[in-house]
Amino acid sequence: MDYARTVRAAAVQLSPVLFSRDGTVEKVLQAIAQAAQAGAQLVVFPETVVPYYPYFSFVQPPVLMGKEHMRLYEEAVTVPGPVTDAVSRAARSYGVVVVLGVNERDNGSLYNTQLVFDADGTLLSRRRKITPTYHERMVWGQGDGSGLKVLDTAVGKLGALACWEHYNPLARFALMAQHEQIHCSQFPGSMVGQIFADQIEVTIRHHALESGCFVVNATAWLSPEQVQQITPDEKLQRVLTGGCNTAIISPEGTHLCPAITEGEGMAIADLDFSLITKRKRMMDSVGHYARPDLLQLQLNTEARSHVVGSFGDPLQGGVTPAIELSLLTED
Repeated sequence: MDYARTVRAAAVQLSPVLFSRDGTVEKVLQAIAQAAQAGAQLVVFPETVVPYYPYFSFVQPPVLMGKEHMRLYEEAVTVPGPVTDAVSRAARSYGVVVVLGVNERDNGSLYNTQLVFDADGTLLSRRRKITPTYHERMVWGQGDGSGLKVLDTAVGKLGALACWEHYNPLARFALMAQHEQIHCSQFPGSMVGQIFADQIEVTIRHHALESGCFVVNATAWLSPEQVQQITPDEKLQRVLTGGCNTAIISPEGTHLCPAITEGEGMAIADLDFSLITKRKRMMDSVGHYARPDLLQLQLNTEARSHVVGSFGDPLQGGVTPAIELSLLTED
């Protein structure tokens, strides 16, 4: 594992094109090009920025949000598909690693998905948020442990979590135990005001310190006009402001460049991997500071399926074999 390198990272605070997958993807591709021109080797985008975070679910009761939920289905991303193809080409063309948050459509379900593309354009990971938060549970399905893996990328060992997944300490520890060097975190932004920005600050700095890794965090931003598009209610508009904190944190818990808290922009910093060793020399929470004789994490990284078995292909005249249905009855 290389601890004698420096990687330039960019965290992008982006305003999505509301109600347009293609419009937002075009902005993503432009941002990748701009980051690459600035020398970035890693580019991180906000949570489900393509096509846009489901802000409607935060300000509308479930019984009224059917129309907007259906519109999100129509604009959601299939994996693989045209969106992944376009981002893959950009990653390969500029030689950068890209972490992109999307609303993924898998047949009849939507998921909060983090896509990780290596610098050669390979889609390394499609990880789904393991537990959508509060209002999000009306929009997205649940992911599984197959996404709790640290990836070997062109910029080092990379892990990712979305938003309040960082409040699940075991999920974070699962990545820490795999010795992530760069942690990519994503939040929606433009929500709940300053208190949300403050919470993000505490969360990402704490993870950097505890994991002894760099944290590259991206949030989205809504303009006042976009907030009005989401809701005409002035009281509700107030909860769709603030909450932005796009930042890059060192393993010592310090900012490596000014955070972006309003408007669109790009935080760029150089990640000196020797700082990982400097931090872990003092406190390695998954090494000399750990006590596996007292505390251990049990982790299931298998992808979950509702059906165990295989289907025959009726188009080929095959006979459909028996399907084994697995019923989980354990508490």
